[in-house]
Amino acid sequence: MALNKEVWLNQIREGFYPNDSFLQKLTNYDAFVENDKIHIASAGIDPKVLINNTTYPIAVVGRDDEDCEFELDKFETENTIVRRPDAIEYSYDKLESVIRQHRSTLRKAVTMKATHAIAPQTDSADTPLVTTSGALAGTRKRLTFADILALKERFDDADIPQDRRYLVLHPKHVSDLLLEDLKIFKDITNIKDGEPLKFAGFGCFSCSTMPTYKTADGKLVKVEYGGDATNAFASVAFYADEVFKADGEVYMYATYDDPKERATIVGFDKRSIVLPIRGKGIGAIVSTEG
Repeated sequence: MALNKEVWLNQIREGFYPNDSFLQKLTNYDAFVENDKIHIASAGIDPKVLINNTTYPIAVVGRDDEDCEFELDKFETENTIVRRPDAIEYSYDKLESVIRQHRSTLRKAVTMKATHAIAPQTDSADTPLVTTSGALAGTRKRLTFADILALKERFDDADIPQDRRYLVLHPKHVSDLLLEDLKIFKDITNIKDGEPLKFAGFGCFSCSTMPTYKTADGKLVKVEYGGDATNAFASVAFYADEVFKADGEVYMYATYDDPKERATIVGFDKRSIVLPIRGKGIGAIVSTEG
């Protein structure tokens, strides 16, 4: 009996982004995906606002939008041997046990690529980097609430709107804040109906797959994706309207009734991408050595 691929694919798609995931907050560009590619226009300079103007005609300023095409990243799972798949399809618990392995593996890979994409390459007015300033934990300085306030002020200086700011904390930074003030931190990490309470204007999430930074020519620079990790790990922040996610095809591969294995072998591909829209409204807090 051949597998009903749609049953398996629906299980992969269902709940791929949990309600308590920061990925739910990104601007959704799924509608712009065609053939696992996406076209977005990088908007030009914002127009000036004139107040009580008395000079006419008002200047006409052109806006140069750059059309960018991105191919969605391809995430692939290793194959799994499935014994008696025809029976598994009609038992939700057994089907879910197989699917869970692939869904969680794909989710972790997509999340890791997303946090790396959101993190700024280096410090700038529109992409602020803040370094930790707390007490030493081994060789690194702990994150403090004051560091989050410092990032808030940098976002304010960049005129980033305050309504949809989010901070995704590295697990060790979570521990730092718990040590500093347990009650405050428990309050700000309480997620209700998918929306976390705010501290310093940021809704706070946590994620274990975070980018790292290195020092080059006297400044912090993001380590390339998949590069060697450093102790300078980061928590990342973003304004939701300045970062998009787009999902494409989920595809299932299957070898039915393999005579060597006496089983069916399945594996999955998923297309997805997360990127800043204009290279602004993103930031990070980087752990530094004492």
